[in-house]
Amino acid sequence: MKFVYIATKGADDPTLASIPYHLAVNGSVEVGHETAIVLAGDAAEMVIGDTIERTEGVGVPPMRDLVAKARDHDVPVYV
Repeated sequence: MKFVYIATKGADDPTLASIPYHLAVNGSVEVGHETAIVLAGDAAEMVIGDTIERTEGVGVPPMRDLVAKARDHDVPVYV
């Protein structure tokens, strides 16, 4: 199966910003689905500077870990 997760929240809401990544890399990728992530709106700010390094939501892994796992599994991220 193929899935595209669309992220629209940025660092001002770290939990919601992390959920698309979490679903993609700890859900879809883990069961063998082909997955991509699209950053739209406020989510596009995640690629600026060290935003990923300092974004940590509640109840989800830190963004730096989620992004690292996405890179490890070659999950494309579109901005």
